[in-house]
Parts: sequence; structure tokens; C-alpha cells
Amino acid sequence: MKKEQRNEEIIKRLTASKEPIPGSLLASSFKVSRQIIVSDISDLKKRGYEIISTNRGYLLQAKKRPQRVFKVRHQQDEIADELMTIVAAGGKILDVFVVHEVYGMIRADLNIDSENGVADFVEDLKKDQISPLMKLTDAFHYHTVEADDAMVLSAIEKRLKEKNYLVL
Repeated sequence: MKKEQRNEEIIKRLTASKEPIPGSLLASSFKVSRQIIVSDISDLKKRGYEIISTNRGYLLQAKKRPQRVFKVRHQQDEIADELMTIVAAGGKILDVFVVHEVYGMIRADLNIDSENGVADFVEDLKKDQISPLMKLTDAFHYHTVEADDAMVLSAIEKRLKEKNYLVL
């Protein structure tokens, strides 16, 4: 196997793995020395791959996507529309939080990035008759949203503003 093919395969394996991959395992699977793998990893780093060397092996660091926090306010029956507005524009809703006068910040992870995720969340609220956090703060709340780039976040901001959900 040539170096370029081996490097492509190393990236594929690192991308697919959530756990570090030992250099010795890579070396034996490609039938090369550990020093060759060290050289390959060095070359891949020079090409821009964010590979972390740990005591348990190599790990490809996921690229961080841009995030923005939106302060919003709307009625409870508009929760689905608000969340759908965000995911339809390409955003992932990481969380919801409120800042309460007495309790301080109260935060819950959401990790919603699809129409099905929105539907499931809204159904859970209805099914279990759970009050959303926004009820604690006169409907004011925040969402941390991530997207592929800042332009998508700006488009989300624009759509939330058009629907009068965004608080400036």
C-alpha cells in the first residue's frame, strides 16, 4: 500500500472511531513500522488534520462548528414553530436555558437537529405535561445553536426576528 492510500485509510479510521487508535495497531494493520505511522501522522497534521496524540493512541479532533446564543420569547404553543425555524434553516439546538432572579441559570441539553427531534421534544412536553423552562421567566429564554457556518447562524437570527421571537 502506498503512503497516500495509507494516509487516506488512517483518516477514515480516525474519523470513524470515537476512541483513540494505538499507533501499534495502525502499524500492524498496514504492515509498516510504528515509526512510519508516526511520520504519516506528522504529515497529516501538516496537511491540516487536527490529530491528537494521547497515551492510548491517536484521535481525530472534530472540527468545531460556530455557535450563537439567541435570546427569545414566545408563547408556549409556539415552541414547535420556534424550534422548527431553527432546524429548517440548518441549525442544531444544543440547549435551552433561563436566567432566574433567585435560582440563577437553569440549563437543559436538547441536541435537536431535525424535524423528528422537534416533534419528539414537543410530544414529550405534552405527553408528560411538563412545563417548559420559559414559564419560570415570563417566556424569556435562550438557546445555544450551532451550524456549519456563521452565515447559517445569521439566517436563523433573521428568521427568528421575522417571526418576532428574537429579543434584542
